[in-house]
Amino acid sequence: MKRISSVCFWLLFIIYIEMVLRVALFDNTLNLNIFYMILFLIPISLLLKTITSLFNNVMNKIVTYIMVISLTIIFTAQLVYYKTYLSIFSVFSVGKADQLLDYVDTIINIIMRNIFWIGLLFIPLIIFLIFNNKFMEYEKNNWKDLAILLISIIFFQFGAVLSLNIKSEELYSAKALYYDTHSPTISTSKLGLLTTMRLDLKRLVLGFEEKGKIDPEDVEDEKDYIEDITKPPVKIEYNRMDIDFDSLILNEPNQTIRDMHFYFNNREATKKNDYTGLFKGKNLIIFLAESFDPIAIDEEITPTLYKLYNEGFQFPNFYTPLFPVSTTDGEYITVTSLLPKEGVWSAYRSCNNYFPFVLGNSFKNIDYKTTAYHNHSASYYYRNLSHPNYGYEYIACERGLNINCKRWPESDLEMIDATYNYYAADTPYVTYYVTVSGHLRYTKVGNSMSYKNWKYVSDLDYSNSIKAYMAAQLELDRAIESLIKQLTASNELENTVIAVSSDHYPYGLTLDEINEKSSYVRDDNFEKHHSSFLLWNSNTKSVKIDKLGSSLDILPTLLNLFGVSYDSRLLMGSDLLSDSEPIVIFSNRSFITDKGKYNSITNTFESINGENVPKEYINGINKQIYDKFYLSTKILDTDYYRKVFK
Repeated sequence: MKRISSVCFWLLFIIYIEMVLRVALFDNTLNLNIFYMILFLIPISLLLKTITSLFNNVMNKIVTYIMVISLTIIFTAQLVYYKTYLSIFSVFSVGKADQLLDYVDTIINIIMRNIFWIGLLFIPLIIFLIFNNKFMEYEKNNWKDLAILLISIIFFQFGAVLSLNIKSEELYSAKALYYDTHSPTISTSKLGLLTTMRLDLKRLVLGFEEKGKIDPEDVEDEKDYIEDITKPPVKIEYNRMDIDFDSLILNEPNQTIRDMHFYFNNREATKKNDYTGLFKGKNLIIFLAESFDPIAIDEEITPTLYKLYNEGFQFPNFYTPLFPVSTTDGEYITVTSLLPKEGVWSAYRSCNNYFPFVLGNSFKNIDYKTTAYHNHSASYYYRNLSHPNYGYEYIACERGLNINCKRWPESDLEMIDATYNYYAADTPYVTYYVTVSGHLRYTKVGNSMSYKNWKYVSDLDYSNSIKAYMAAQLELDRAIESLIKQLTASNELENTVIAVSSDHYPYGLTLDEINEKSSYVRDDNFEKHHSSFLLWNSNTKSVKIDKLGSSLDILPTLLNLFGVSYDSRLLMGSDLLSDSEPIVIFSNRSFITDKGKYNSITNTFESINGENVPKEYINGINKQIYDKFYLSTKILDTDYYRKVFK
């Protein structure tokens, strides 16, 4: 009897914690995906029973304790991670967990916010610890029993795999996720966490090459001329380079690379426009601002950020989607205009790849001085490897930056004042700052920037968390204010463009806290990622660009504005000032276009104007997004740009 109850415990235990996680993370709880999840959990439960019956009684009991506790911790960790980053952490990221230990207080804060769900996850563990002797069997199985268990595992696993053929024609069907496509968040929503992590581990150990579904024939032929009945033909110029794809295709033995060559050769490039070359020859100073958000722009508290927004290019429909590896993924997207590969740290993985279009390399090729700075550890997220590869001379804490690096977080203002004179005389230049003053936690005590600037926010009619956030962002405001003063003194202000973008939304704040100050309601799926991209030159009139855009579009937008030669066909983003079709892509492959918002987890589309949008349109955008993820992965894995630009 205990043998049966042991098997039942393992099955009920993992179904329960899977369901708790599912309800906590996803909206689409009751659907066909539960069927897939349970089918795959049956052989897993039998495997757990098998493992815990291989040894003597004492050892089997110890192994059982370890596994029950470990599974509870894993599910809890995934819940906390998802509540922070809206994604599932990969097995690869576990090996890099040491870099998260700097934020123990933040992790504790997030745990406290989700104590209800965590409490639910721990209920089976508590029951097990108290009553396990009443229903668990710890005896060693004989060969006959083991054979029965193994045959049962194979049988139920075969049945689970066979079930994947139900509704298998969808782009992100359970079958596609099991065999062909690596998307852990969608996979967890359809197959469950344990199956997703098993697949992730298998792919990490054995290697995994996502099976491409790009159709090289399915890209539009570009048009070099446009005719108007009232005007003679006008030649249209594109942001496209003279790449001999025909020769590349002819001489490439690898079919995947050949397909990529053919695809990019036939992809339509973005058109040059009235803004092309507007800033040609000017200096560029660009900030990747930690947790920067529209709520940080305030006429009274952060007047410099307010000035940049209201007197520069305004992008009111700009988003900075959060991706699985937080800041480093956000930076990778902004720097490369590629989507990060899921399951790895793309910026770290790309350290030896060739990137011809990133700002450092592309401007360095036209004789700009290119430097990058970060006011935290030089090796954090392995920037000491990635940033020199992007074409920058890289200076940071522990790597030549002379500021107080012992406080947390460090000062953006100190970084500006310590570095400006290093590059100021070497015009033209591109200077790239990765800031840290805006980092969580947002408390007066424990955040040196919030404490430093608290007197300027103490009387605000907001919660203490918002006050602390504004105090932290005030340091960025003062840093840019100091920069403008120094540019003015050097007679370089009119000759310099300042750009500010974010790595991600301030996930150290709750949605309720963000909505205290937000001018529009933030929701959990899309609007929490609504952000700002500041682009300012003192000699350029303000202009409002209503087009949808995201951090993926920053690189091509800047390259076009500075008149730098690049090939828009080879980037996943597009120039925000061009007439390209707008799209915002999220890490779980949801999207926003000018027609509406699509939630990939619930498979629902919300039309902006209430109009009926054909399913073919939604399927077409989903296919386009699939291609962008797939091509970004292949560009990273194959060092594709090096093959094109030998």
